[in-house]
Amino acid sequence: MTRIDVRPERGDRFRVEVRGHRFWVDQPIEEGGADTAPTPTEMFVAGLASCIAFYGGRFLRRHELSAEGFAVTCDFAFATDRPARVADVDLRVTLPEGFPEGRRKAFSSVIEHCTVHNSLRQAPEVRIALEMPAPA
Repeated sequence: MTRIDVRPERGDRFRVEVRGHRFWVDQPIEEGGADTAPTPTEMFVAGLASCIAFYGGRFLRRHELSAEGFAVTCDFAFATDRPARVADVDLRVTLPEGFPEGRRKAFSSVIEHCTVHNSLRQAPEVRIALEMPAPA
């Protein structure tokens, strides 16, 4: 399994480390944070959008197609009922300039089966364990 470590910094800001990379999450000012970084939920949705972009980019390179103009744009909305969750995600994939019409179906199939999207379709088993800190 891949390890991700999350540690508090100040207020609602947390440092996230994975494979030697470091980034932060925070909350908007109106939610009590300092708005110094995206929220965990924004990172979750960004993970989906960037996974689709990654798979699309690989498709383009594999088929020696230009990536000029290729982009993934995403909007999301929270559910209005409980439990708190993302209820809607709208992804728009801008095809690169000169993308061949005959490749659209294959391209769509590839991006719709990115790892993050597959993980949403077949939700992983999530286990949460509470642990006491190791004695000093």
